[in-house]
Amino acid sequence: MNKKALLFVALSSLSLVACADDKPKSPAPMPKTEVNLTEADWKKRLTAEQYAVTRQAGTERPFGATYEEFEKQGEGTYYCVCCGVELFTSKEKFHSGCGWPSFYDASTAKNVLERRDDSHGMARVETLCKRCGAHLGHVFEGESVSANTPTKRRFCINGVALTYVEKGGTAPKLLELTDASVDKKKEEVAKEAGVEVKKP
Repeated sequence: MNKKALLFVALSSLSLVACADDKPKSPAPMPKTEVNLTEADWKKRLTAEQYAVTRQAGTERPFGATYEEFEKQGEGTYYCVCCGVELFTSKEKFHSGCGWPSFYDASTAKNVLERRDDSHGMARVETLCKRCGAHLGHVFEGESVSANTPTKRRFCINGVALTYVEKGGTAPKLLELTDASVDKKKEEVAKEAGVEVKKP
């Protein structure tokens, strides 16, 4: 083999390796959640926009009416629009100018999960409600807009995924588990404990 042929083979091999590395990664698995409703049930409970964002990982348009409301809101707490669990408070809120509600951290209730998201050809970190798996938005690190926050992070959250309750107001009622979900949860706990559940 002459030098040109060897060079061609070497370059071809390198490009094949590079292409293999470019294959999209499989999405991170969805964590087990406490509340599991059917898609039909979620559609009954939510508006079309809430459903598209929280159950289908959509994104609301930036600088919309929800964002304008968010910017005017004072002290209070932000709950999951799907299941009513606490997610953020006004203490973690900051103005980023990005067009979506921004927080530098989740509330101390720790009900926000993070998982890898490689959709749309980007490597991002998705944020989800720990209790019901609702898509909330994404979290970003090392941006100039969050440089002066305590965590140097920006939780970029869809406003329609949140229910705001001002300080001193009444928190939304938590979405209760359905009977089937309760039974399933009992079975899972019993199985982990090595106990057989007798069905009637």
